[in-house]
Amino acid sequence: MKQLSNIKKEQGNLGRISMEKIKKKIDIKRITSALLGFPLVVLVLTLGNKYVVDVFLAIIAAIAMQEYLNAISKDSKPIRWIGYISCILIALIHIGPEKLDSLVIENFNMLIIPILLLILFTTIIVTDMKINFKDISYTLFGIIYVITCISFIAQIRGMENGRYLVWFAIIAAWGTDTFAYIIGKRFGKHKFSEVSPKKSIEGAVGGVVGAALLTALYCTILRQQMGTDVKEICILSAIAAVAGLISMVGDLCASAIKRNYDIKDYGHLIPGHGGILDRFDSMIITAPIIYYLSYYFLT
Repeated sequence: MKQLSNIKKEQGNLGRISMEKIKKKIDIKRITSALLGFPLVVLVLTLGNKYVVDVFLAIIAAIAMQEYLNAISKDSKPIRWIGYISCILIALIHIGPEKLDSLVIENFNMLIIPILLLILFTTIIVTDMKINFKDISYTLFGIIYVITCISFIAQIRGMENGRYLVWFAIIAAWGTDTFAYIIGKRFGKHKFSEVSPKKSIEGAVGGVVGAALLTALYCTILRQQMGTDVKEICILSAIAAVAGLISMVGDLCASAIKRNYDIKDYGHLIPGHGGILDRFDSMIITAPIIYYLSYYFLT
């Protein structure tokens, strides 16, 4: 009996050691991916010209849309070609001349929904109802959620001080997530949502406050380059706080979709992090908020 118990203990120890090794490998992958991927995003969004940024975001949108369509394909048949055409259309509009941008882009995001609905409903008629309304709804949701929201990052980049303002989407999303994790791990006691049981109300508050403080620090350091005064720094910090709160909603929405389809990650493109949509899920949902609030309060 003693020998049997010793064997079980050894097996348990081996299991724990192997799990620790796996966790270390995953951590190394996550750190390596972050060290390589983050500077690339920074370089493109900050230093890239209009065309480089637009092409980069179009590629990101196409990959993210592919991941979303793959995820929902378990119980539906999304109309993939509509998703890809939407991605190409939005990319072409943004890559177009400056005159086309100023005249069309502002209204295009409003027009694209009825245009796509017309195409989708026509598809139902042409295919003799082989495509159902559930498939249309899932496809249209993906276009709005993934492609249209990502296009707003390009619109932020095209604003005055856009190379600096585009950082608010990063700070609001990843900054909020980082602070929420740190504060939540240390002080978290009250559950924020059943969708993600590890998230806490304390962490959420810490994330929002952290995003606002990071933005204030960022704007203060780059005050001369951005040409901002104290009032504008306060406004931008408030915008970052609102965007930080929205980013958590986006993160929970993405988690709910994954839980609904019983998947851990949307993809495996980024080692240790999952897919593009896993990394950009909270960032893309903040982009429209940051664009419209910045446009309203700062222009």
